[in-house]
Amino acid sequence: MSSATLSSPAAVQAGAGPQARAESLRIRQRAYIRAIFVLDTVVLVLAVLGAYLIRFGTSEPRGRGSDISYLIVGPALVLVWLLSLKLLHCYDDRVLGYGADEYRRVTSASLRLAATVAIAGYIADVGVARGFLALSFALGIAGMLVARFAARKRLHRARSRGAGWSRQVLVVGDTAHVLELVHTLRREPYAGYEVVGACIPDALLAPVPQRLGDVPVVGSFRGIPDAAAATGADTVAVTASGELTATRLRRLGWQLEGTGIDLVLAPALTDVAGPRIHTRPVAGLPLIHVEAPEFRGARKFIKGLVDRSLSLIALTLALPVLAVIALTIKLDSRGPVIFKQVRVGQGGKEFGVYKFRTMVVNADALLAKLAASNETDGLMFKMRDDPRVTRVGKFLRKWSLDELPQLANVLFGHMSLVGPRPPLPSEVARYDGDVARRLLVKPGMTGLWQVSGRSDLTWEDGIRLDLYYVENWSLAADLAILWKTFGAVVNSRGAY
Repeated sequence: MSSATLSSPAAVQAGAGPQARAESLRIRQRAYIRAIFVLDTVVLVLAVLGAYLIRFGTSEPRGRGSDISYLIVGPALVLVWLLSLKLLHCYDDRVLGYGADEYRRVTSASLRLAATVAIAGYIADVGVARGFLALSFALGIAGMLVARFAARKRLHRARSRGAGWSRQVLVVGDTAHVLELVHTLRREPYAGYEVVGACIPDALLAPVPQRLGDVPVVGSFRGIPDAAAATGADTVAVTASGELTATRLRRLGWQLEGTGIDLVLAPALTDVAGPRIHTRPVAGLPLIHVEAPEFRGARKFIKGLVDRSLSLIALTLALPVLAVIALTIKLDSRGPVIFKQVRVGQGGKEFGVYKFRTMVVNADALLAKLAASNETDGLMFKMRDDPRVTRVGKFLRKWSLDELPQLANVLFGHMSLVGPRPPLPSEVARYDGDVARRLLVKPGMTGLWQVSGRSDLTWEDGIRLDLYYVENWSLAADLAILWKTFGAVVNSRGAY
């Protein structure tokens, strides 16, 4: 994918109207979709070619399936695979660049095709080598996920810089709901929504121009189309307000027809992932049904099985590294190698979490003297240059190596690989009703808090991310978080 595809701002001129801006954004989106299609094609061709070379090398196929022409099978598999991705909406611009659904669709389409090919081959008694097919699908799925992840990162960087990739949004609603929606959209600029103004109820307008924070108030509910045109907005986002009745919203939709300005509705219910939301038309009303969070059942059982299996494999492979770290800690300072601390797990049950010791042995006794130096809000204590941390401890914390013994906690069933941060009993004692929902699932070695900044997060943001995970967890999201954890660790973001 060329850098010009993502970053060239030539198509968006300053002061362009909403129709021109919306058309420019659609052109960029179509270019991005074409780039993703090209990436998928290249990946699948390389996967099929690689599978052939691994399975047969440079020699002619022998045994069962040797009479099959892989010069036909290979290209046919690539074409059918691309068709399957298209039919299952893997190139839908509503999911490209947003959430885990893009990866879930790619994986689902590929596995369905693999099952179809296997069944069809068995029924038709076609002698294509099973090793070739297994390698093709394994390499293809992994390659497409990595390629799409890299493309998404470039897209997010382009959106964060502006560069014509973000929608210009006019927010409409009551003051409190407008501020909340503005904060939500600005919290993740890579999502591609830039707020340019707000419209609030007539009664709240003053004779002089107003601002909500740094967002200009450009009009009332009676002049929303004019306000959108004046600010160059290509999207009107309507949030909650008692004055925005169904009739007014319907008329607003009519007024925006043919202007190139999109109308989106932001429900008051936030932090709910897409898979839990279903829209059903009832008596002409698009009722939004929200499924309850899933805290037990087959998917939870599978998650636990995956956690324990991966932790056992990781512990086995990491034994030499664990031994070297243990020896280094022992040589650096006196005290035990493993630090065991009481934490609170699922259902409020306490357990001992294992870590490599990174502080001096009397660290807890020194905490009271350092309380005034706390650099975070909320219930946690964080200090960037904590004098209790040893020399080896600073290195281990920077690369998150001190948390490797927690693989044993996962193996014993106290923790998951992905979940909320395991809290201290003193923190849990001060939880209110909302924050206590973190205890409905097992705590994790990593989580949304880990890949979003770790110690750099505020207490409020950390809790919000933990609660979002509790409500919306999925196996696909877990895999995405595990993948992002490697990037967070390598970059040492928020590690101290």
